[in-house]
Amino acid sequence: MPAKYAIRISPTESRYEPVPKLINIELEHCLGCLECAKRECIYDVYAKRSFLSVQLIDTAGSMCKNCMRCVQECKNAIIAKSINPDYLQLGNDYWTPEIIGSLLKQSENGKIPVSGGGYNGPFTGPGFDAIWTDMSAIVRPTRDGIQGREYISTSVDIGRKLDFLKFHNSELESILPAHLSIPMPVILELPKRADNWSPVINATLATTHETGLLMVSSDPTLPPENLIFRTAPGSTPNLTTTYKMVEIYTLDSFDRKAIDESIRYWTSGFTNTLISVGLALNELTVNRVLALIESGVGAIRLYADRNGNGFGEWSDKFIVDMVRSVHLAMVENGVRDKASLIAGGGIALPEHFVKLTACGIDIVVIDEPLLIALECRMCNECETTRQCPMHLESVPEDWGRQRIVNMLGSWHSQIVEMLGAMGLREVRRLRGDTGRIMFFKDLERECFGPIFGNRR
Repeated sequence: MPAKYAIRISPTESRYEPVPKLINIELEHCLGCLECAKRECIYDVYAKRSFLSVQLIDTAGSMCKNCMRCVQECKNAIIAKSINPDYLQLGNDYWTPEIIGSLLKQSENGKIPVSGGGYNGPFTGPGFDAIWTDMSAIVRPTRDGIQGREYISTSVDIGRKLDFLKFHNSELESILPAHLSIPMPVILELPKRADNWSPVINATLATTHETGLLMVSSDPTLPPENLIFRTAPGSTPNLTTTYKMVEIYTLDSFDRKAIDESIRYWTSGFTNTLISVGLALNELTVNRVLALIESGVGAIRLYADRNGNGFGEWSDKFIVDMVRSVHLAMVENGVRDKASLIAGGGIALPEHFVKLTACGIDIVVIDEPLLIALECRMCNECETTRQCPMHLESVPEDWGRQRIVNMLGSWHSQIVEMLGAMGLREVRRLRGDTGRIMFFKDLERECFGPIFGNRR
């Protein structure tokens, strides 16, 4: 039996003080009480606090656990809490401060985030928040996630699967297509703004060696192990190394003749290399996917923007709806097992991966979380002429590697927990199983549609 897959986490502190959600406000007119509310703090925040002159912040905000004891016990009510305006400026409407804060915490300790105060957020919302998962773990005690007695597999295969095998005299006659196996259905890809940040690239590459995952890059100077080499259609690079997997990137221009030329080049010269084609999620994607599968492509990469939206006429659609359209079209045409679907864009949390897999995806690609693990604030300053305020271009490589490993370790634990709650022993069984998830719009239509009509 193969060894149980595990990601070795190690607590790794942040280089900079995190941005707290709440900040302390102290007014004047202290009464000088002998029993000061500050001395009663069970976390000794006021005794341990300091002022960081470089960042110009008070560490009390990040050290405080927000129990509000000091606020309630102050005799003259001069201590108060307020929302930190810097916290509200993190990220954007999609990459919310809550998501960034959660990813930073997971990258620091590698543990499953637990608030301890229950869930106090909305029960539905846009995008992934409109999907609910089946979490009836109470009737499945032997598959209780990471603490269960049964091993829950997260390994997946990438590539084309044959409909049947042919044997002659007990020997296999069928020619097996190129395929790969990875221990976790996640592929790493750094955002474009990190192309010139060598320490970040090296840290991510080192993460792939430690975790056994794959990384997407178009740099031919990087070591080929655990690398998916991205190339343009019609390009025939003179390479001396063999890659496990190659992606023909067609977002800039979809030229079918150039794509076929690239496929012939890679299949003839690199027989053990798995070939994939990257497509933008737009109104032409479904027909293009079916045509590429018919020509023998074993993996299709579907691109959404970083907020999970499509392109062209599908710019108002979310990645969930788009990948479901592709998956169902493949099922209807009887070709679902002839190619693996890889999708990326807007994957911010491990629950997003689980929900997208249930909608028909085999593997997801994460990009922005890799930089957030290295303390990126999603401020977009680096996309202009300004320097990154968090100095990601000079992060220590070993520190960056461990931060990404910690985040992936937390993601793996959460994925296993959700699979265990669903009663699944392997992630492969979740693909396309919409019976494991519930869509809010469907529930609303079925429950309230007959009474109030359709939502306007």
